[in-house]
Amino acid sequence: MIEIHTERLTLKPLGTKYLDSVHEYASDLENTRYMMFLPNESLDETREFLQKAEDEWQCDTPSFYEFAVIYQDRQVGAVSLYREDDTSAEFGWILNKKYWGQGIACEAASALMDYAVKKFGIRHFIAHCDSENAASYRIMEKLGMSRTNIQGGRKNRASEEERTEYQYELYVECANLL
Repeated sequence: MIEIHTERLTLKPLGTKYLDSVHEYASDLENTRYMMFLPNESLDETREFLQKAEDEWQCDTPSFYEFAVIYQDRQVGAVSLYREDDTSAEFGWILNKKYWGQGIACEAASALMDYAVKKFGIRHFIAHCDSENAASYRIMEKLGMSRTNIQGGRKNRASEEERTEYQYELYVECANLL
């Protein structure tokens, strides 16, 4: 199994062994207010998602990769990469609100981008966020991504309100590996 290490973090395959720590942030309304598919409404819903992630890790060529973000021996969030084709992928992250503001999400996303470039040859990264999620789009900008689209029609799970969504992209040149 893949493990990615940074100065402070370890990224490990996400699965059911992280049920309690994932459910803590994935079911928290404040933690997930800008997310389209969260908050989870039950422990079973969180377990089902984690089982899908775990099952995907068993594929010869996974179409997506969900990593647990481990900080100080605790699972504090997740970072994901969903391959669109051989050279493009969408990625994202979520972090337990207890760990916001420490650069953890940016460090995890950067490590995953670097790994994806070197291991899979990904050259085009895409990420989306709610237009009011300033912390998320600041991470995208720190990663070198540029806003390429603004569109309406976003529906976050916890709200009936139609929202605006930002799309960010980054094209990595072969000579400019992260």
